[in-house]
Amino acid sequence: MVIWNDENVNWENYQLAILKSPWDYFDLYEDFKTWLNLLEEKNIRLLNPIDVVRWNADKHYLKDIESAGLNITPSIFITNVEEINLNTFFEKFNTDKLIVKPCISGGAKNTFKVTLDNVEEINQKLRLLIQNEDFIIQPFLAEILESGEWSFIFFNGIYSHTLVKKAKQGDFRVQPAHGGSVHVQNPDQGLIEIAAEYVRLFAKNCLYARVDGTFVNNQFLLMELELIEPFLFLNTSTQNYENYYNALKALI
Repeated sequence: MVIWNDENVNWENYQLAILKSPWDYFDLYEDFKTWLNLLEEKNIRLLNPIDVVRWNADKHYLKDIESAGLNITPSIFITNVEEINLNTFFEKFNTDKLIVKPCISGGAKNTFKVTLDNVEEINQKLRLLIQNEDFIIQPFLAEILESGEWSFIFFNGIYSHTLVKKAKQGDFRVQPAHGGSVHVQNPDQGLIEIAAEYVRLFAKNCLYARVDGTFVNNQFLLMELELIEPFLFLNTSTQNYENYYNALKALI
């Protein structure tokens, strides 16, 4: 195991690399892109593939998924050339709560839940943050608090397991690092097929893929297609490790 940006690593010694937990890549994004270019130049095969990782690093990828006819959470992207006034998005999404997060981020960094009570405070924060990066605005989905966020995990395109992540009382972030809880699920084949379509179209030759979303009016809405550094919840069943191992053998 090595750290991706460790200068002491001699990448000449590698033919294959497995990307596992580079949970700082979004803080060092330019360096991360340079590292991907280095692997490409040295003809080092990366799992997941380099072109997929580049695409998935920026949440603008959601536009491609929507253009392919698959459901995503309604999303509007904003850049630093725009005058920011989040009040206008309440009406656009017909909601009284918004989620605002960077297009390149992870772990709920600089992610805000916006209400009529705190909108001016978030406006001020966002006007500073957006000078350096693009943001995505989405309606807050109450179903996340009510039913949780679903995660369907696939290895080499083959379904492995599913769980639901729920936020702790008083929070909206479902990540375990923020106190969220994990609940193993046994979805029917119809639900698995819905998630599998995202993987078939956008996660070809990927060792792992995690399809995150929730159900609104019985319709699945994608929140994220995680193809870079998702927690895979392997420890929820011994079979998960076997699924991962078999996928890795097949790809190697």
